[in-house]
Amino acid sequence: MHGKLLPLAGLYLVQGLPYGLQSGLLPVLLRARGLSLTRVGLAKALYAPWLFKLVWAPLVDTRGSPRAWLTLSTAALGLVCGLLAALPPAEAGQAGLPVTVAGLLLLLNLAAAVQDVALDVLAVRLLEPAELGPGNTVQVVAYKLGAVLAGGGLLALVPTLSWQLLFLLLAATYWLAAALAWVAPALRQLPTPPPTEQPQHTLHLWQDLLAVPGTLWTAGFVLTYKLGEQGASSLFPLLLLDCGISTPQLGLWNGVGAVVCSIAGSSLGGALLTRHRQPLPLLKSVLQFRLGGLACQTALLFHLDGPGATLAPGTVLSGEGWATGERSLESWDWLTSALPGVSLCLQHFLGGLVTTSTFTLMMRCSQLAPSALQATHYSLLATLELLGKLLVGTLAGALVDNLGPRLCFFLFLALSAAPMLYLAWHPARWPEPGGRTCQ
Repeated sequence: MHGKLLPLAGLYLVQGLPYGLQSGLLPVLLRARGLSLTRVGLAKALYAPWLFKLVWAPLVDTRGSPRAWLTLSTAALGLVCGLLAALPPAEAGQAGLPVTVAGLLLLLNLAAAVQDVALDVLAVRLLEPAELGPGNTVQVVAYKLGAVLAGGGLLALVPTLSWQLLFLLLAATYWLAAALAWVAPALRQLPTPPPTEQPQHTLHLWQDLLAVPGTLWTAGFVLTYKLGEQGASSLFPLLLLDCGISTPQLGLWNGVGAVVCSIAGSSLGGALLTRHRQPLPLLKSVLQFRLGGLACQTALLFHLDGPGATLAPGTVLSGEGWATGERSLESWDWLTSALPGVSLCLQHFLGGLVTTSTFTLMMRCSQLAPSALQATHYSLLATLELLGKLLVGTLAGALVDNLGPRLCFFLFLALSAAPMLYLAWHPARWPEPGGRTCQ
């Protein structure tokens, strides 16, 4: 199993780099340059290519090998990063990203989405049912490590390294990963499924995808399970920035500290799944804790949104203090001063548990599909999972600008409660790839 997990870990790590770049580094840079929350949120529209993975997923299934698709798309990511190294980021006073930079980021997402399809179908075909827990732990943890390296890590290095050098480093990383994808023994020895006789008609393709046991229920769950969490996690750090936290500190703690907790949660989820192999009972428990954590974060936001409430520089997570209006630091104890950081870390820890369990559920469902449909089936579920994140994440800034943070976080609470109710309608049992049944 280690021969499978090591190359998957390296490839999923580089797959997380574009997400970290655009979810961790870019929003903070744009907000620090004075862009409104609406414009910062709308920059997530550059993720659009991820929503059209079903367009090329059938090509990955039926044309060439997934390993070839993976190698070419990873090399293309290196080329786009090389081009981005020659262009500056948004300057102070600009209304948004330069058109050329936005176009290259769009191409970056296109290549990353193709890479995602190829890598996911390799994982679906490579992992045995008993290996799904460790395999999805590696997937989620490595992806998040890549995201934190490109998000919080690069944000911390921006004052030291130039924009151009950072993207040249990313380009070199992608080209090394492309070489790994081509020469890794586990990927080279993967058996090729029998070719299909003719490409399927679109209507028949959808019928076959939806006929896979558990697909409709799983699709509904992955579309809704992160609506509230994504809205809160995309806005809360920016609201802390508005309250006085410094950009480097926010990048360090929200990009590094919180993601470390997320990785810890994902690892714990993988360990529990390896032991019990039942993602649904685990999801029921963790979603309840996540809702409670978001309620605490909402109460904290109410305090920060009050008249004269600000965060003194250097206080978040460090416990050094909290200043609000004329109230002195001594009037607050250490626990109160650390609450913003504690809430960030707790939500990311619980989010990691939820994500690993959900991705295991998705992969288990896709393994029930015929081999010639597995890339397309998993891409369908992964696209819906991403759509659920983008629906609220893209509009969250506009909602806050127009409705205010308090009403928005009440909405996020309601959205976070929805998947808990949805779990009550899960299929009682559906078959595993080996012919057994599972909850």
